[in-house]
Amino acid sequence: MQRVLLIIGGGIAAYKAPELVRQLRAQGLGVRCLMTAAAAQFVSPLSLASVSGDKVYDNLFDLTDEAEMGHIQLSRDADIILVAPATADLMAKAAQGLANDLASTSLLATDKKIIMAPAMNVRMWQHEATQRNLAQLRADGVTIIGPEEGDMACGEFGPGRMSEPQDIATATAAALGASPRIDAAQKSALAGRKIVLTAGPTHEPIDPVRYIANRSSGKQGYAIAAALAEAGANVHLVSGPTNLPAPAGVTLERIETAREMLAAVEAQLPVDGAVMTAAVADWRPADCDTQKIKKNGASPEPLALTENPDILAILGAAGDNRPALLIGFAAETENLEAHARAKLERKKCDWIVANNVGSDSGIEGGVMGGDANQVTLICADTKNPQVETFDIMSKQNIAALLTERMAAYFAKTEKG
Repeated sequence: MQRVLLIIGGGIAAYKAPELVRQLRAQGLGVRCLMTAAAAQFVSPLSLASVSGDKVYDNLFDLTDEAEMGHIQLSRDADIILVAPATADLMAKAAQGLANDLASTSLLATDKKIIMAPAMNVRMWQHEATQRNLAQLRADGVTIIGPEEGDMACGEFGPGRMSEPQDIATATAAALGASPRIDAAQKSALAGRKIVLTAGPTHEPIDPVRYIANRSSGKQGYAIAAALAEAGANVHLVSGPTNLPAPAGVTLERIETAREMLAAVEAQLPVDGAVMTAAVADWRPADCDTQKIKKNGASPEPLALTENPDILAILGAAGDNRPALLIGFAAETENLEAHARAKLERKKCDWIVANNVGSDSGIEGGVMGGDANQVTLICADTKNPQVETFDIMSKQNIAALLTERMAAYFAKTEKG
């Protein structure tokens, strides 16, 4: 599990810290809290310890704390440092390299990525000194989230409100998921591997302005493509209609229909791996009108449908052109594992990544279109069946974990 060191500054927004901890843990992240002395005026250490499940640190000169976890190790034990709320005082200390309390010392001693979510009075935010410190922090590589514009506790209005805990948690998880957690041997196993990946929905036209589609955003597939490319794979992404930019280092081919997606995938064969995340429409209109269908006051003609090609099944039966590692995705609303196992066998793929896209998924905002996911990875091995369920986490973290598993698979096959 990746860990966040959450540094809580002494601003009124500190009262949101327990909710931020909950949101971070919902992303599958471990959280350890560090408070400034002023922060304890707004939120209690006991409440933070309760929601984080870990000790709360607040004193640079506490002998017991230093014996258990030295302040240098405290900052280095985390995978990322999040400062929320980042007060004007904390930002100034970090920008100038001061280290006179546990929070500022930890920021100066770390070699990990730092994210800050500023929160302060609008006049403090707009002050030349704060803007100068902000510019220095950005130049030092610190990621800044917010602040937002709105009403403040002091009665003024303007920029200075801390971003919402869910947005901060999502951005933190995304920053952690940017780099797949694989070792050098596994990374070498992915280097140069040709991977074809599908993502997003397909649009099946009814007439020039209407189509059959689904709610897929393509975010999970794009995240996997980005993670694989960062790990050294040669990734060709075949994408249905989305609003997402091309991931860095990925060759992106945009298509619209299921038949176009199949043709684009087959044109890439043979490949080392295929990751079929796209939510391909199972059916399409048998005929597409060349003109917009107009209402005429009568009941519409029934829409005749015909079945689309099953891209995953076609790849599973591709003979010599079958990908060495074929991964399918199963979006289910009930009986998740049973339906996924049946699909694994029916489509003759190696792995199935199943997720619950129903209203009971437990993911705020839902899976389709959202930034978080929870998946179960099922590997086809009759002698030693493998089922692994990941915690709820960002789609970037899911992508990193799947990339890690793929790297391990190729490393193992290379060794025979």
